[in-house]
This record gives sequence, structure tokens and C-alpha cells, in this order.
Amino acid sequence: MSDLFQAAGLTPHAPAPLADRLRPQSLDEVVGQQHLLGPEGPIGRMAAAHRLASMILWGPPGTGKTTIARLLAKAGGYEFQQISAVFSGVADLKKAFEQARARRMAGQSTLLFVDEIHRFNRAQQDGFLPFVEEGIVTLVGATTENPSFELNSALLSRCQVFVLKRLNEDSLEQLLQRAEAAENRPLPVDAEARSALVAMADGDGRYLLTLAETLFSIGTDSPLNPTQLGQFLQKRRPAYDKDREEHYNLISALHKSVRGSDPDAALYWLARMLEGGEDPLFIARRLVRMASEDIGAADPLSLLLTTAAKDAYDFLGSPEGELALAQAVVHMASAPKSNAVYTAYKAARRAAKETGSLMPPSHILNAPTKLMKSLGYGDGYAYDHDVEGGVSGQNYFPDGMERRRFYEPKPVGAEAKVRERLEAWGKVRKDGK
Repeated sequence: MSDLFQAAGLTPHAPAPLADRLRPQSLDEVVGQQHLLGPEGPIGRMAAAHRLASMILWGPPGTGKTTIARLLAKAGGYEFQQISAVFSGVADLKKAFEQARARRMAGQSTLLFVDEIHRFNRAQQDGFLPFVEEGIVTLVGATTENPSFELNSALLSRCQVFVLKRLNEDSLEQLLQRAEAAENRPLPVDAEARSALVAMADGDGRYLLTLAETLFSIGTDSPLNPTQLGQFLQKRRPAYDKDREEHYNLISALHKSVRGSDPDAALYWLARMLEGGEDPLFIARRLVRMASEDIGAADPLSLLLTTAAKDAYDFLGSPEGELALAQAVVHMASAPKSNAVYTAYKAARRAAKETGSLMPPSHILNAPTKLMKSLGYGDGYAYDHDVEGGVSGQNYFPDGMERRRFYEPKPVGAEAKVRERLEAWGKVRKDGK
């Protein structure tokens, strides 16, 4: 009687997936990571010396993390042992460490590969420390998340972190050529569809080979064009996780593109976030922040436009309301820039913390009662509208606090005129002393 695996065709004699059949057999066959694996790369040097250090491999899906770990164990003569943080718990870790200890006593080193290592909690991560320190295991952890945020500092201090790159077009083309050699036939696509196929993979080599395997199985009589390709295959969704690092990377890219006065780049990052499923209202909130932080009084319209864009999105929703966000992005990226208000506010906050509870000077205090009048509240106050020029030049800082200059307008946009006014009013204050 056959079991479920046999019924599904997953017998020992069933053909392996194309991606598995094309798995590199040596480090020099791994594509796209020469900066790490080449003769001058840090991992390449370790492999050549047959001495491996514990490490964290950080990179996008489909860039070769598991393959590299296997090949390192092979190159260094280590026993390869693999666990996944998704399916393993404390009992599995203890068993792995016991087996590694037994191997060590027999003179055999163990490379423990931990896939998705960031999914272990802090206590579980601490469990690795004594075994790594004693050399019972050489740890190779794989993660798609930023180790700085997801892994204990104690564990990071015992491991080197290596960043794997998203596979570029040349690397992906190499994989397609290997797939064609393995199948002994070309992919059933024309040149344009081939480029579209590479774009569909979005830097993920494993996904590209999965797409190629699907194409080899369709049995078409003529090469597919891009339109036909799209009917057979689904484009890989861009890597984006709204509560993890990519979320912060892309909003940072959008913010800095606006600050750097590049509307084209800013529009690109806006589109990337929206296509990735980001909450448009999160973007709207950050646009309002940019308007105050990076543009300020140089273009006061920016703050009005960003709040209006938020309201427009609230009213229209997606996709119509997204155009209002794009309009705000283009306006701000094209506007004159000034962080003078931002830096002035930070300086004023520091001064407020330093000076504590100093009272305003008595002449600018209201005196609604006789007692307050008798105490000098409001005494000597000059009503600025009654003064020629509309500025009296009186002191508005607390008594005993030296006057400070927080706001330094920049000579750009509307702030240039503000600068001129403040300089004139500063002369009034100086002459009035």
C-alpha cells in the first residue's frame, strides 16, 4: 500500500526539482557572491585555509545561503548538521549540541547550520553561546533580517556577519544557461521574454529556476513573447515586509531622495512602497514630517500640500488617492530646502531642559487682578502694534537668561525674505538696548 508521499510522486526515484539538481558542488560555482567567496573574499580565504569561523549569512531569499553553508562544511571537512528555527525548539538544539560534542570527542568537527536563525528568541539564541565559545560547533546562521535588530549582541560578538547580494542580471543569466545545459534544450522564450523572465525573479535565483522549470514543462511549439510569458508565470512580489527592515530602508530612501531634491528617485521609492503594500497613510505621515524637517519656512506651502494629500487620500482611497501623495512628493523634492526650523526647535528644546522653570519676564505677563498688577505683572510692556515698524525690540526671554539665537533662516526660497526681516528686527533690538 502506498503512503501519501508515494501517491504524490515523491518517491526516492522521483526527479529532483531543477533548483536542487543545479545546486553548486563547489564554492567557485556559486554565482553572485564573489565579494565573499572569491580568492580574496573573507569566506574564500577561510575555505582555502580549512579553518572556519562562526558566521551569520545575511541576504535576500534565493542568494545561496544554505548552499554556501553546505559547501563550507565540505571544503573544511566538517560534519554538516542543519536545523531550522521555524521547526526546531530547545529539545532539538540540545540534541544537536550533544551530537556535536560526541563528534568532537571522536575528532570530528561540526558545522551547525541554522536556517532563519532570527526566529529563535533571545533566550534560545543565548543557548548557542557556550557551544560556540568552546568550539563544539562552528555556527553558520542564515537570515533575511537585519542581524543588528534580530540577533543578540552577545551572539553577534562571537560571529562574523557577511552580507550576500541580491543576484544581478548577469548572475541570473548564468543560472538560466546552466538550466538550459541541464535540460539540453533552450528555454521556450524569445529575447524580450527572457529579459522579462529575469526581471520576474527579482534577484532570487531559486525562484528563477522554478520559473524556468515551469517553462520547460509547458511544451510550446514556438517561443513565448513577454505577453504570453505573463499568462504562464507570476511575477515575484517585490521583497517588502511592512514591519521589518525593508519598510525602514525604503522610507529612508524616499525621505533622502526628497531631501536631495531628486523628484524622479523620490517617485520611484514611493512607487516601490505602494507596490509592496505599504499603508499609504504611513507614507502620508512621513511626508508631513519631511515638509517640516527638510523644507520648513523655505516653502511653507509644502506643509499645507502634504496635509492636503493626506486628506485627499482619505477621501479617494487607492488607487486614485495615491496620485495626491505623488504630487506632494514631487512638489517637496522640487522645493527649496531648509532645515533651519528643525535645528532651531532642537536647540530650543535643549535650552528649555537646561533652564528648567524660569518665569517669563514680568512685563509680558498678563495682569487680570489687582494683586498681579501690584506685583509688577505687565509693567512696562510695549504694545508692538503701536510702535513704528510694528516691533518694539523688547526682551521676551526670562530674566537672568541671556538671549539666544536658535533660528538661522537660510537664504533660499521664502526663507530668504524671513532672513531679511529678522535681521532688521534684530537691529531694532540691538539699538533699543
